[in-house]
Amino acid sequence: MDQHQTHMVDHSLRLLRPGTHLDDSPGSSVFDLPVHPANPSPQLLETRGSGGSNFDLRPGSIVQTTDTPELSPKITVISGGSGGNSICTAFDNACFVLPVSDDGGSSSEIIRVLGGPSIGDIRSRLVRMIPPAPPNSPLGAVRALLSYRLPANVSEREAREEWRDIIEGHSPLWSGIPNDRKETIRGFLVYFESEVLKRAHKSFSFLNGSIGNYFISGAQTFFRSLPSAIFLFASITNSQANILPVIVTNHTVTIGAELEHGIRLVGQCEISHPVNPSSSFEEDGPKMDAFSPIDGMGESIPRRSNVMYRQTDKDRGYEPLPARIYRLYYINAYGHEVHPTPNPEFIATLATSEALVYSCGSLWTSVIPCLALRGVASAIARSTHLRAKILLLNGSNDRETDGYTAVDYVKAIVGVLNSDYQKPSYGLGNASTVYPTSAFITHLVWLEGTSVEVNEMTLTALGVKALMVVRGNIEGDEDQGPRYDAGVVRHALTQILT
Repeated sequence: MDQHQTHMVDHSLRLLRPGTHLDDSPGSSVFDLPVHPANPSPQLLETRGSGGSNFDLRPGSIVQTTDTPELSPKITVISGGSGGNSICTAFDNACFVLPVSDDGGSSSEIIRVLGGPSIGDIRSRLVRMIPPAPPNSPLGAVRALLSYRLPANVSEREAREEWRDIIEGHSPLWSGIPNDRKETIRGFLVYFESEVLKRAHKSFSFLNGSIGNYFISGAQTFFRSLPSAIFLFASITNSQANILPVIVTNHTVTIGAELEHGIRLVGQCEISHPVNPSSSFEEDGPKMDAFSPIDGMGESIPRRSNVMYRQTDKDRGYEPLPARIYRLYYINAYGHEVHPTPNPEFIATLATSEALVYSCGSLWTSVIPCLALRGVASAIARSTHLRAKILLLNGSNDRETDGYTAVDYVKAIVGVLNSDYQKPSYGLGNASTVYPTSAFITHLVWLEGTSVEVNEMTLTALGVKALMVVRGNIEGDEDQGPRYDAGVVRHALTQILT
């Protein structure tokens, strides 16, 4: 191990000094292990404050009045980043399963230059799960740093100068962060910088870059393990989040969609919210250093494709797909269809959870990438612990689901899970089990005022119980429809699980 690596390990793996004062934030040990009940008892969900929601509990709901917290049912939540962030606090004892195929925002630039799985959705959920703390507290300062984005509307030189201030430790963003946490975070940011410099021929852009993404990417590259990077982030921020990447890999994960009339779209952005690359990223012509020994013999440089995508871009409306999506699949760097194995922890948690929630959000690019994997269908259908399998219906359709009804959502999920995602079999006996709808979805929750058609009779015939959540005030607008919040989801889960 050389001097640089020794310095990195020293900064990355040491504990905070005893007596470090964190004001109102939680304890300061960098490696306080997140605590998750291994075998929670099947207690009822604790019905707490509604988080600003204005609705009444229906008769029969149980309100917890004692101050002694009870273990809530273990719930597995399948979701993407932004779609599920607003409701993640509704779950007291949840395991969040997230895809690693997002290629928008600053994740696109990290993938272009460094490769590896996408960490944008994971970083977004990790930041959201940081415990509440005053902005002027050390934990509040850590949250501000890891959720900060470099500006997008400046020159590349200005963005690089601000990044330089951050990794050198001079930026005001470090104010209020204990020195030991500062040096731990900064150490992995420096390591990320060193990996980028090894690929200087690819001209990494820091425009619109997420500091949290850079930190997780640096840790993932250093440890060669995305779960280890997630653990480090959660430990530094005292987060109790249990977050699982749906696929554990150090390689780039890409999804493709085949439409009903044969057209194929590659990449999450192209499927869900296609945007034009930044004007500072026109495709370059051939260069003398078109091949790099760092990237591998004969590997050409991918064209520049930084995607300046923000969630607000998606909220402005969409252009419908020319046809409905027929299927979703994974492809490797050579464009060949592959059949990845899901994270074993994902399969294991399905066997011990009492409820499975398909979260609101993008159906085909956030939820289905977590389902279109071998072994997932049988793990859901054959789990003896799952008492409820709940779909949170979106308040409105988007580009991926234009014209869908609630029944179409259900059929899309069931169709994917009943597909054969094994490697091609040769010879006789290539038969697969086809499960009924109720093996995958038992309940559908929808909001009053949704623009998605809900045919309760058809759903009932499929074995799915529809539950409308009535609210006094509906958040949203005419274009986006009503939206879930943590209180609404908690209310619906309480009704279902009791």
